[in-house]
Amino acid sequence: MEEREAKAIVEQLQKEGLLTESTRPVWEMILPRRLQRMHEVLNERTRYITVMMEAVDDPHNQAAVLRTAEAFGVQDVSIVAGRAPFAPNRLVTRYADQWLTLHQKPDVQTAVADLKQRGYQVYASYLGDGAVPLSAIDLSRPTALLFGNEHRGVSEEALRLADGTFIIPMHGFVQSFNISVAAALALYDVTERARRQVGERYYLSFEEKRALYEQWMWQTLQPRIRKQLEQRGYTMGKGGQPGSFQ
Repeated sequence: MEEREAKAIVEQLQKEGLLTESTRPVWEMILPRRLQRMHEVLNERTRYITVMMEAVDDPHNQAAVLRTAEAFGVQDVSIVAGRAPFAPNRLVTRYADQWLTLHQKPDVQTAVADLKQRGYQVYASYLGDGAVPLSAIDLSRPTALLFGNEHRGVSEEALRLADGTFIIPMHGFVQSFNISVAAALALYDVTERARRQVGERYYLSFEEKRALYEQWMWQTLQPRIRKQLEQRGYTMGKGGQPGSFQ
């Protein structure tokens, strides 16, 4: 990248308010091309659609859902561990999870209550009576898709707490998709529809973008560089506030 192009990228990000003097010690350590790529991804990020996993035990499935969420620009994933700990397989995630905001909750009641408090309607993946086709979910409200255990599906408690249930229509002999496939199909559908339906409401606010961009800049640095900055007195910003030297 030519120096003039690199300078233009930095100036544009400063103009937008994502690069500030208080965070200069961080962003000066990052190549402008990397800053630009993070900016491009940031502009497609959403919290309008989110995902919840209840008792998904297989590390490969855990990882696949996280990777799918990140690929479709979904920022938040809520997690309720089951019989196995939440330990997604790194070979599957390809570190996609480091760009996500994970909300680990102790039980399904707490997780669903948190989602509803944040304004989401919750739809659970379910093969039983009353489930609507995925395409029939009304996306005029922020929506959370809940996926259950690989073998048992979502719990009775989750079904009771959810606002509704959905099914991905199938036309073969098999009765269900693997959870990772179901999550991919479902997220493709709802993110595409929501983006068209709600317009700017789909994307992050400027405050959310700024806080997330700072977090991404910090974590993209090598650990030794982060340590050097900390030793010099730099503190990572909290609550969306810029970092600073003390």
